[in-house]
Amino acid sequence: MSRNLTADLAADLRTRIVDGVIQPGDKLPSENTLIGEFGVSRTVVRAALTRLQAEGLVETERGRGSFALTPPPHGDPLAPGGRPVASLEDRLHLLEFRMGVEAEAAALAARNRTDRQLKAVLNALEEFTASGDHPAHAMKSDYEFHKAIAAASGNPFYSDCLASLGQTMIAMPRTRLMTGDEHYARDHFEQVVHEHESIYAAIAEGDEPSSSAAMRSHLANSRRRLRAGRQEGRSGQA
Repeated sequence: MSRNLTADLAADLRTRIVDGVIQPGDKLPSENTLIGEFGVSRTVVRAALTRLQAEGLVETERGRGSFALTPPPHGDPLAPGGRPVASLEDRLHLLEFRMGVEAEAAALAARNRTDRQLKAVLNALEEFTASGDHPAHAMKSDYEFHKAIAAASGNPFYSDCLASLGQTMIAMPRTRLMTGDEHYARDHFEQVVHEHESIYAAIAEGDEPSSSAAMRSHLANSRRRLRAGRQEGRSGQA
């Protein structure tokens, strides 16, 4: 019985990503490395990477290589009824969707949040602020920040929506944190921190319009950074 070399290679890389051997934002081994390690052709390597892209586990940047994304919950390639987020267009569409959903969730959080829920938002903000040198931690705490705001809205459907998206809604390679361009990376990270702080402050003040506007502005800036980052060969953070 002949082996399916593409499936074997995809399964091996998938396991490394899901098990955390290859962390979100990490660069995958080069094509030549995978060819040597697995004894397969370049065509097989590219087919395996294409399969992982379709599953939302990998993103490939021309001239830079392939990078691991955050696996969906429980390591499932896709949630039931979900769709992969594997291209720039997918990510832009997702950010547009989040703008509508999360801007209203932030306004409701300003109105309905409890002290305990506000503390959860603050904790996530502090963890994110401290995670600038750790891309995987930044992605997780970023997601926890947005999820805490959804919970503070008092409407469980917002929490359900973000839970269904999972961390993949934040899953963008953090190559800008790994390119050696530290000033560029730090400036962008600090801008995202500032945007998160503005959202938290408005919610803490109970200011519904400002909370909604701060969230919408943050996600619009994320969309702008993503577009600009692709033009410069870098990636943005949401």
